[in-house]
Amino acid sequence: MTRLHDLYREQGQSPWLDNLRRGWLSSGELQGWIDRGVRGITSNPSIFQKAMSDTSDYDIQLGELKSAGMSILDSYWELVTSDISAALDLLAPVYAESSGIDGYVSVEVDPSLATDTEGTTTAARDLHNQIDKPNLLVKIPATAEGIPSIRQMISEGRSVNVTLIFSLQRYEQVMEAYISGLEACEGDLSGVASVASFFISRTETEVDNRLGAIGTPEALELQGMGAVAQGRVAYELFRSTFSGPRWDALVERGARVQRPLWASTSTKNPAYPDTLYVDALIGPDTVNTIPDATLEAFENHGMVTRTIDSDAAGANETLEALTRAGIDLEDVATQLEAEGVAAFIKSFDDLLVTLGEKASTL
Repeated sequence: MTRLHDLYREQGQSPWLDNLRRGWLSSGELQGWIDRGVRGITSNPSIFQKAMSDTSDYDIQLGELKSAGMSILDSYWELVTSDISAALDLLAPVYAESSGIDGYVSVEVDPSLATDTEGTTTAARDLHNQIDKPNLLVKIPATAEGIPSIRQMISEGRSVNVTLIFSLQRYEQVMEAYISGLEACEGDLSGVASVASFFISRTETEVDNRLGAIGTPEALELQGMGAVAQGRVAYELFRSTFSGPRWDALVERGARVQRPLWASTSTKNPAYPDTLYVDALIGPDTVNTIPDATLEAFENHGMVTRTIDSDAAGANETLEALTRAGIDLEDVATQLEAEGVAAFIKSFDDLLVTLGEKASTL
């Protein structure tokens, strides 16, 4: 047994792998991660850009798609869905063993649709229909325009990973979209799953930069504290939202909670411990999707201890102190959401250029 197994068995947190590439599928490395305790996989356009640009693993299939007359955009989706389908098959035993709690693989809709409600809804529905496996999560960004798409997908009984959450206010909207979507969904709800991906280290970096610019001793003392505090307060909101008569009525129909998923959990600041955003956010009914390097670090020296609600009062006090110091967390979230969408669009567009260049030489 490994620390990853202990994380789930002892603390109720599911460790997922935040990376995917074809070489891992063919070499058995991904199966090795599953054997070590990984219970799900997340992907995004940046991950696929790196995987497809840095290796020749996709060249044979890309050449076949080109020979068949397929466009570069359609070829991209064929390459992506091939990897996602293979990963879904590897994780199918985890999905079955856990009765649908884990074993999921996430794939993101075209990031250029982040401000297009109808386009996002259509794209998410198409991905579910094309891949058509019960352990698929389609990623929809938690933009203002994405919220209605999330509700619609849930109301159709389709499972969703809500991504790019940076603020507590938006997180409350995401949970409401999930619950109201379940209420509109007919029949048994036990096959509908969702996670809400709250981004951690990106928030820390921006808050730290703003605290550094303020420069007062009180501000500097708060560096390295904001993201974990916000995650812990988000967990309080999760526990309070998924309780009470409204939620109990959905549980009677088979509903599962929409687990908070801690994303962006590699440490960006080398002055901070490399497992900070794993160790500090451990608790039941949560997921942490972790890059492979951070997974290795956690396996080596991480702490399997419940920490998510160890100091709820302190977390709220930290957020209040940030506000007094001049940090507007909603403004931070607005900036990070825009930057996150833009970064995924750039990765997506750059990859299409790279695939076009590769295809021209095959």
